Amino acid sequence: MKKILLIEDDQIVANIYRNKLSVEGYQVEVALDGEVGLEMVKSYRPDVVILDLMLPKLTGVELMKMIRAEKDFEKTPVIVFSNTYLTNMVQEAWKAGATKCLSKANCTPRQVLDVVRSTVGGGLPVAEQTTKTAAAPASGAESPPMVARPALPAKPVLSSGDADAEFQADLRKSFIESLPGTLAMLRANLQSLIKADSEMTRLKQLHELYRRIHALTGNAGIAGLLQISQMADALEALLKELYEKPTSINASTLRTVASAIDFLGFLFEHGTLPDRQEIPPANILVVDDEAISRRAVTYALEKAKLKSVTVEDPGVAYKLLSENSFDLVFLDVDMPGMNGFELCTKLRALPAHNKTPVVFVTSLTDFESRASSMMSGGNDFIAKPFLFIELAVKALVYVLRVKTEKSRKAVVMA
Repeated sequence: MKKILLIEDDQIVANIYRNKLSVEGYQVEVALDGEVGLEMVKSYRPDVVILDLMLPKLTGVELMKMIRAEKDFEKTPVIVFSNTYLTNMVQEAWKAGATKCLSKANCTPRQVLDVVRSTVGGGLPVAEQTTKTAAAPASGAESPPMVARPALPAKPVLSSGDADAEFQADLRKSFIESLPGTLAMLRANLQSLIKADSEMTRLKQLHELYRRIHALTGNAGIAGLLQISQMADALEALLKELYEKPTSINASTLRTVASAIDFLGFLFEHGTLPDRQEIPPANILVVDDEAISRRAVTYALEKAKLKSVTVEDPGVAYKLLSENSFDLVFLDVDMPGMNGFELCTKLRALPAHNKTPVVFVTSLTDFESRASSMMSGGNDFIAKPFLFIELAVKALVYVLRVKTEKSRKAVVMA
């Protein structure tokens, strides 16, 4: 029997993976932090390590470097759970010796099982997997004759795929039932963060909120709720960056965090149906006369796997808006010929864009500029210089909300 060491700080996620892998014929042990994980690698001597990069005490990258420094474990397969948006950390994991990197937000127990099998083999043969749920016949000598009773219906034998589907459905049901309590805790954490009266308190509340979102990312991914997991994945990366760079905590970033939590509440209510989990493609327009600023916005959108069309001339942008449908528009304010406020006012007169979300990206953060952005029909603004992940989170909130609302309306009309 192949041995697996799962190093994962979320107890619920760890238990789900341990149970699934154990049922499939593996011997599994769990470590809930990096330091314990390192000790167990040496004592348990696993055939494969499944490692979350976001761990307390020792990060996954630090732990992997220590594992690879040990001659006995320099070739032990290490399968890594990563955050989709922390690309630098993923690159560090590869350099440290990761065998495989999996996105925690998009990974199911079945996918992890498949990776383990392809990496080290082991587990139950297919025949045993498909018959494991059937009732086992009694062993020993025949029983004496008894009064005849009606035969009970045979328990159906589930195929591996059917068993996975049933397992996934049970996980999704349990996860959805927990969402109201999860949302209440997130909102309470957010209020404590906003009201924090010192940097130490602010960082403590920020870390607590980060840990809750980190757990939500993993749980939603396991349950197959991709929209919730993707949104939580991006917010988790933003919170981590704010914790590591406290000087970036300002009104703009806090507003982005608050809008993301508010949207998670919307998804908890409207984004849990199995047939609405695909992340839809989006058309985004970026208008800015500065090449560096345009590149910064498109790079941030690419982190969220969102494609965009970029334009430097507001007049050309208006023509594009007149002829095409967009799901989201990012506008600079200070542009020659037509400023962002004027362009926003004009696009609001177009039937296709009277409700299209518009976000101003500007260094003008005074009260008058904020008022002008709202009066011209803007939905939001983000201050320059911005964190790439902040803009990615902002974009996901608006794009997924538009797509989810369109899907709901389509169902109602049908």
